[in-house]
Amino acid sequence: MNAIWMFMKKNYKVVLLVVALSATLWSFRPKVQSDPEKDKVLLDLISYVIEKGHYDPAVMDDTFSKGVYDDFVDALDPSKRFFIESDIKEFKVYELQIDDMIRERDLTFFTLVYERIQKRMNEAKVIYRALNDKPFEFNSDESINIDSDKLAIAKNYTELKNRWRLQIKLSTLASVVDKQKIEKENKAKDANYKEKTFEQLEKESRESAIKNLDEYFEFVSDLDRADWFEVYINSIVSQFDPHTFYFAPEEKEKFDISMSGKLEGIGARLQKKNDHTEISELISGGPAWRGKELEPGDIILKVAQGANEPVEVAGMRLDDVVKKIKGPKGTEVRLTVRKVDGSTKIIKVIRDIVEIEETYAKSSIIEKNGKKFGLIYLPKFYIDFENEDNRDAAKDVAVEVNRLKNAGVEGIVMDLRDNGGGSLKTVVDITGLFIEEGPVVQIKSSNGKKEVLFDHDSKVQWDGPLVVLQNNFSASASEIFAAAIQDYKRGVIIGSKQSYGKGTVQNVIDLNQFQFKGGANYGDLGALKTTTQKFYRINGGSTQLEGVSSDIAFPDRYSYIKIGERDEKKAMPWDKIDQAHYTETKSILNFENVVANSQKRLVENAQFKLIDENAKWINDRKDDSNISLNLTKFLEEQKSIEEATKKYKEIAKYKNGLVVNPISEEVELMKNDAVFSQKRKDWFEAISKDVYVDEAVNVLADIKTSSIKPKSIPVKKPKLLVKS
Repeated sequence: MNAIWMFMKKNYKVVLLVVALSATLWSFRPKVQSDPEKDKVLLDLISYVIEKGHYDPAVMDDTFSKGVYDDFVDALDPSKRFFIESDIKEFKVYELQIDDMIRERDLTFFTLVYERIQKRMNEAKVIYRALNDKPFEFNSDESINIDSDKLAIAKNYTELKNRWRLQIKLSTLASVVDKQKIEKENKAKDANYKEKTFEQLEKESRESAIKNLDEYFEFVSDLDRADWFEVYINSIVSQFDPHTFYFAPEEKEKFDISMSGKLEGIGARLQKKNDHTEISELISGGPAWRGKELEPGDIILKVAQGANEPVEVAGMRLDDVVKKIKGPKGTEVRLTVRKVDGSTKIIKVIRDIVEIEETYAKSSIIEKNGKKFGLIYLPKFYIDFENEDNRDAAKDVAVEVNRLKNAGVEGIVMDLRDNGGGSLKTVVDITGLFIEEGPVVQIKSSNGKKEVLFDHDSKVQWDGPLVVLQNNFSASASEIFAAAIQDYKRGVIIGSKQSYGKGTVQNVIDLNQFQFKGGANYGDLGALKTTTQKFYRINGGSTQLEGVSSDIAFPDRYSYIKIGERDEKKAMPWDKIDQAHYTETKSILNFENVVANSQKRLVENAQFKLIDENAKWINDRKDDSNISLNLTKFLEEQKSIEEATKKYKEIAKYKNGLVVNPISEEVELMKNDAVFSQKRKDWFEAISKDVYVDEAVNVLADIKTSSIKPKSIPVKKPKLLVKS
């Protein structure tokens, strides 16, 4: 999620590197000559920087050593298709010595594992290429477990060969089944079409699977020792927390690309999940976000360039997967993904430039039962640190609030779903629109120093009913806002059971600042992103790990599975400090009744019942990772999943009956700008299908507030949205 950096500038000569959210910003690294002496210097330097700068540095002991050992071996062989038991036996000698080796600048363990993976990869090429000699048969009762966490290391070379055979057999089988569907579709379109035989499809699929592996190993062969050492370094720094990360020089350059937003690609953030690539976030305004088919949690299985043969990406390095997904604007990429419900879907995305306008705050008017309500959608807490006259989230939200007030709305929903965070300053300013004045968030640094950030403006722009809508992917700055509104009892927090749970601040530290004149110069040393501070609510509780619990929790498809910070192995713990001095507004006069009424509606709502049923089904299936390689059973399993998911497709067909209209300031613009008009109509259509917005409006209608007499705040009106 977006890091918040501004409060550490005074402590370090910080290089503010922006996390590029478009897949196209990644590219394959050029060859870099490895320098063992430079590697030793990096070990020293990173250990020093983390020890001095990390919020809560881990003790480098045997437990730490084992963590590095496990993560490094797993990173090099996540699918357990390279190392065998005899390798692990050799590696294990160093399992509890790595902490000492780091201090002593000893690279023995790294060198041993690095040289062994090179040897095993060369052997693997011989193994899989030999499997192209004869067709696979799909009549036996063989099966494969695709969850590598459930697999033991292969006992010997024979078992390893069989593991490769099963993997390629699965790839071939899945491809054959897909091709058979296409053949039937072609036949249905053209009665004269001659369908390919099973044998032909098997041969095509098997050869394609081998070709995919050839491409994978071609990528791997371009890696040098420096690339593998970067993996080792990150296996070390990730022991401190999941957000501490080392950027090699080439990666640092990519992260220097600023928040201009002119990002070309599919607009998705990817992360490694075992030997799979998972979509962790969709970027507002990007083509994947606009398509509404991809979603966080989807696992990418294959990537195809347009109508070309798809390439399997399981086991590939993240950089390699991204290279296949990226491409010029206007070109098509087809992603075969496994959804969280276990179904497989091919999703077409036309690469494009992320639309900046879609990342800004926007509002609409919703009518229900003769009453008007306002909805403000804020995809992130944006700001331009270089030019304060440019747009920022606080100024824009203030404008939207004024517009909704002028429209006569009786309540406002702040929609922060999927908002990954952003600028801390804007959080404080936006919170100030809804409270008189007071503390908004507490920040604690590694030295124990506590800082409280205040809203010092006594003016209140909106004192009416307020609902904050959040989900599992509302993180960081979003959680600060929701927590402040909840602690002041200023509004009702509704949505997922809890938000993401990222209550930490990261800074990216340029390691080159530690190269002193007169000493040896090792060139560009890269940068280290490390956790330096922690957020706390004004009531003293941290937003870390536990996030913000909704006052009214709605079921969603992630209700029963781990999502967010609590799904991270090394996540920092929740804790508590003294609360700040603040006074609850108690503006909601009937809070308990509001919650009770909503909970009653939830129980009676058929759509929420179906969503909850779907969530339970997903949870029941999450550990089902065994796949039959028998054609008949494979087809039965696929049919069973398809049948089970049919009823859940009704979720997307829901209509809430809300009347959604534009704010008056945008009516004329919609008449004159067809592109802008279509964007707004698409958004209004999405709102009309949203059961969560429907219940948010119900909650607003129930709220009775005490008046604070809002005073007008002069706000600078932003420029109207321009045609893209």
